[in-house]
Amino acid sequence: MATPKIFEMEYKFCLILWENEPIRSRELAALCRERLGWKPSTTYTVIRRLSDRGVIKNEHMIVTSLVSKDEAQASEIDEFVEEKFAGSLPAFFAAFSRRQNLTDAELDEIQKMIDRARREGGE
Repeated sequence: MATPKIFEMEYKFCLILWENEPIRSRELAALCRERLGWKPSTTYTVIRRLSDRGVIKNEHMIVTSLVSKDEAQASEIDEFVEEKFAGSLPAFFAAFSRRQNLTDAELDEIQKMIDRARREGGE
């Protein structure tokens, strides 16, 4: 099943949720007021919308996520690469690496990821 779309302000909300879950909706509204400047009604609207889309669960006024931070980030990256680079990860990485000064440590970490993916893909 595809990960539901999480829009920018919803993602900021989810960052707060992921950091504090499970959490009472009233406490979540207070955190959103503090960190995002939202009125409680805005928070409750976002809770309802994300619940309707299957991103979060709100049972007995306790809010938890159904989509992890890793899943949300991976989905955004997949969408970005598909939209901007015609689905080509090498094209994305080429563009990214031309604009960044990658350290040897970062290059080593990327190489480890490539090696791990190659090993896991061969199973």
